Amino acid sequence: MRPRTLRTVLATLTASLAAAGCLTAAAPATAVPTAAAQERPPRNACSPAVSLTGFSDVLDKTTHAGTYVGNLSALAEDRRGTVAALSDRSALFRLDARTLKPRDVIPLADENGAALDSEGLVVDRDGTYLVSSETEPSVRRYSRTGEILDRLPVPDALHTAPAGSARANGSFEGLTLLPGGRTLVASMEYPLAGDPADVVRFQTWRRTGHGDFRLGAQYTYRTDTGLGVPEVTATPDGRLLVLERGFTSGVGNTVRLYLADRRGGTALGKTLLADLADCPTLGATAEQPQANPLLDNIEGMTVTGRTKGRLDVLLVSDDNQNAVQTTRFYALRLRLR
Repeated sequence: MRPRTLRTVLATLTASLAAAGCLTAAAPATAVPTAAAQERPPRNACSPAVSLTGFSDVLDKTTHAGTYVGNLSALAEDRRGTVAALSDRSALFRLDARTLKPRDVIPLADENGAALDSEGLVVDRDGTYLVSSETEPSVRRYSRTGEILDRLPVPDALHTAPAGSARANGSFEGLTLLPGGRTLVASMEYPLAGDPADVVRFQTWRRTGHGDFRLGAQYTYRTDTGLGVPEVTATPDGRLLVLERGFTSGVGNTVRLYLADRRGGTALGKTLLADLADCPTLGATAEQPQANPLLDNIEGMTVTGRTKGRLDVLLVSDDNQNAVQTTRFYALRLRLR
């Protein structure tokens, strides 16, 4: 998306949905007069670094062109005022960035026409889609109309057992392209067999002079106990926003947002930005137990804008097409040092 749209899309989204009555929005913060006041947590703070701008359930339990609009596992900025939203049931929606309502839906499939467990999404600089699937796992490039154009190589060890060491339903979940467009990153959701229980792999690819991707460096990332990595998103300075998530029956979801840095070597360092259970509820409700009724099974994330050292970030939850879960969008504002 062009820089002007990057700066304005989330502000426009927040304002338009609030006007339509489908976004519960945070009150605007007021200017602070002193340096000391500037260190206070922002209004509607989840932490000193993160505040909740609003949330929207506008797409919950809806359909478009006969396709269920849910099971959303990834978000990415797209062209012409749209946000791409990927369903793990092998469908890609293009949503209007102002209203979040679907403009169209593109069915996806593998080379044999079989459905994907599609989890990660990047809109490349030429407008094509890079989509990761947990099925093998794989990363494929699709045209704007859903035709397969390319398939990236994957290290043998990252394939699902018995072909490799990845667990079923635990491989490529997150996908992001670093600034400059030369490095693609995929995050595994859970550890490989034989790896420590709190260590997941991040695989990279480097773009060649011909425009295709070749295998690059591999990194390790240490999760909090019992959590996996459903999404990873690059920041404009080349660091990574990492979602960690888990679920405990009768208790609900745990969702934490971390900032990871690749500059320390192949073992990524991380800094907690916010535990989303600490966000204000803003009137959100939940159909199952949650530490905070705002929470659900959050899986998708994209950066939508940056102004004066702040990032606007949009999240979405995967409702698993379940009556007691919600397709919910979350607008966050981050202050990164």
